[in-house]
Amino acid sequence: MDANEQKPFAEWIGRQSESFDIVSERLVQSFRAIFAPNLAPLAAGLAPLGIHWCLSPAIAVMDQLGADGHPARNLSLPPVPQPRRMWAGGELQMHDALRIGDEVRRVSTIRDIVRKQGRSGELWFVAVDHRYHTSRGIALSERHDIVYREAATPGHAAPDREKTAPGPGRPVAASWALVPSSTLLFRYSAITFNGHRIHYDLPYATETEGYEGLVVHGPLQATLMLNLAAARGAGIPATFRYRGVAPAIAGRGLTIAASPEGRRFWTQGDGGIVHMEADVGGDTAA
Repeated sequence: MDANEQKPFAEWIGRQSESFDIVSERLVQSFRAIFAPNLAPLAAGLAPLGIHWCLSPAIAVMDQLGADGHPARNLSLPPVPQPRRMWAGGELQMHDALRIGDEVRRVSTIRDIVRKQGRSGELWFVAVDHRYHTSRGIALSERHDIVYREAATPGHAAPDREKTAPGPGRPVAASWALVPSSTLLFRYSAITFNGHRIHYDLPYATETEGYEGLVVHGPLQATLMLNLAAARGAGIPATFRYRGVAPAIAGRGLTIAASPEGRRFWTQGDGGIVHMEADVGGDTAA
């Protein structure tokens, strides 16, 4: 492996982009309509936790979209050769709660780009750091981990589906339960301006990508875990680390669970299959 293969797209490391958005009253009302009653109670004027994932989405006109519904060429991300983009996980550090009416400036920096050979083929991992600023200073620091896979082969199972198995039983101190419907997924795709077809186009998700149904968004699950963490703790968690484990499918029961010590959280489907897990540290005053 030559130097270029060991550190591909090295010229992209450190590249920055900037975007702006507003935590509007309408956005907050729409967000609450999607997630209620599974939201943490917060002081008046504070925006719900997880709403930052609705801010500053990548916007492209229709003829700039790829076959999967994502922008075919996102100038803020490196042009890695594999097409299937998925949300792998990340880490949040909360410094100050976002408030309704905040004007938010997001500064995004490419942190790392790694190529690996997995059991399902070539994988590319891109880590992006986001910093969300308001007039009061920095509100949120985030590391967003993105994974790119090889194109799906029609008629074959998605890679994660073939290895999905129930996890060991875990003690649960508190939980929320819901059945994520196709309407829920559609509304979340709309509020985040996410055109990825695996979340709303059933024939595409099953026949082209090989999933068993529509796929529940990673940030949707992370939002639920983050809110359960805040509802169970003394306030907004200072840190929140999460990672995807296996796809969650619409129309199936989904449990958002908390461990007895209140530091570990996960989403779990029918039969004990864990879809996403997270851990938290510290609390900030809400």
